[in-house]
Amino acid sequence: MTLQGREVILGVGGGIAAYKSCELLRRLQDRGYVITVVPTPASLNFVGTATWEALSSRPVNTQVWESVHTVPHIALAERADFFLIAPATADLIARLAMGRADDLLTNLVLASDVPKLLVPAMHPSMWLDPATVANVNTLRQRGFIVMDPEVGRLTGNDIGPGRFPETAAIISRFDEVTGQVQDLKGVKVLVTAGGTREPIDPVRFIGNRSSGKQGMAIANAAKNRGAQVQLIAANCDVASLTGIDVIHVETTLEMQSALQAHFDSCEILIMSAAVADARPMRISEQKIKKATLNSIELQQNPDLLAELSPRKGKRVMVGFAAETKEHLQEARRKLESKGLDVIYVNDVSGGAIFGQDTTMGTILLRNEADIAVKEVSKDALSNVLLDHAIRQLG
Repeated sequence: MTLQGREVILGVGGGIAAYKSCELLRRLQDRGYVITVVPTPASLNFVGTATWEALSSRPVNTQVWESVHTVPHIALAERADFFLIAPATADLIARLAMGRADDLLTNLVLASDVPKLLVPAMHPSMWLDPATVANVNTLRQRGFIVMDPEVGRLTGNDIGPGRFPETAAIISRFDEVTGQVQDLKGVKVLVTAGGTREPIDPVRFIGNRSSGKQGMAIANAAKNRGAQVQLIAANCDVASLTGIDVIHVETTLEMQSALQAHFDSCEILIMSAAVADARPMRISEQKIKKATLNSIELQQNPDLLAELSPRKGKRVMVGFAAETKEHLQEARRKLESKGLDVIYVNDVSGGAIFGQDTTMGTILLRNEADIAVKEVSKDALSNVLLDHAIRQLG
């Protein structure tokens, strides 16, 4: 089983507004969608292949005879869950209305029956021309969802209907199309992120490689889906997050206190932080000199999830595991012993995953088949885990 419901074909027509779709792509990725960009050949005059491949981390083709061995117009169509064509120029709208198949994008549209949202952008005279009006009506009758362009200033000094809508407006309309609306509205979600640090002296500490990117991505995704989010952040940069209640901690014991204080008020707990297994028995008030730093006596830290498990009730608990061997067996043991509903495990041999924007691993559920996660963005994984949490919440 693989990730479901997140594959989007972003079609890009040959208009000046094509550059705005770069920002649109990023915001879609922030919401957990996996994007394949399919530009028309003409659109490459505005934004080139290298830009789209860099932003999407996927190959970009414009014609059906590129990568012929993969039969791209069928393979991509079968994989797609949604189409978003932005900008949709007058020419592209006309070709779609006629059922033309003269480039990869128009082939894909014909080969797929998934929901399709078109975002027109063109000169006001072209938008109001009877031919364009008729073509838009034809597409709407066939089930295409066509946004109306905004009224405003376009290229040069022209003002009128035909302006490419703001990214937020497109995202809002796309949410309606995909059904990814406020499905966590009013739900209280508690997330942990980052890695705890256990001080040895005023300078040194015992820590780990966790950047907190996955936990922050989860918190942001939950907020975007309407949740009331509290984030317990251990030593990570949360400056980019807005609309989230952030509780800063450094050590495992500080995270323990924060969890004890806020766990009872949450409905979903997602424990993605990397928590230190041990801490020094004694913390030196002065920097320990190298000559005397022979050994550090450690004591075991509390198991934060195991402590919360008896108080679980109807709450959904999602855990993470980073392993270097027998990772599936170890994850299954943690799932059962800590009373988790979902656990995500990855192989971190050689420091893999830490600090990266992508991840790969396995989702384990109670009494269900494991879900293999091929390399995806941490934003995409966040929404998949939230999907499972919602399902468990009922």
